[in-house]
Amino acid sequence: MTSPTSHGGWRDIPTGVRVVLRHRLAEPEPGGPHLTDVLGTVARVDDEGVVVETRHGAVRVPGPDVVLWKPVPPAPERRGARS
Repeated sequence: MTSPTSHGGWRDIPTGVRVVLRHRLAEPEPGGPHLTDVLGTVARVDDEGVVVETRHGAVRVPGPDVVLWKPVPPAPERRGARS
């Protein structure tokens, strides 16, 4: 993954690109994970953070919570149902 600090940070994430973005959880469960990933296309980057369009809808990640990110290839095309 790309470190946000080595590439200018989350503000440099290009819009329209499919990425995996690792970020800190706002309120992690005690003893649970403190980080999670979001996979999707970057819809917007602004002063507050990043909006990623995922298969399940838009996810807003506050900029200071972004730990790592990297571009990923387009999603594979879904195959038709088997008969």
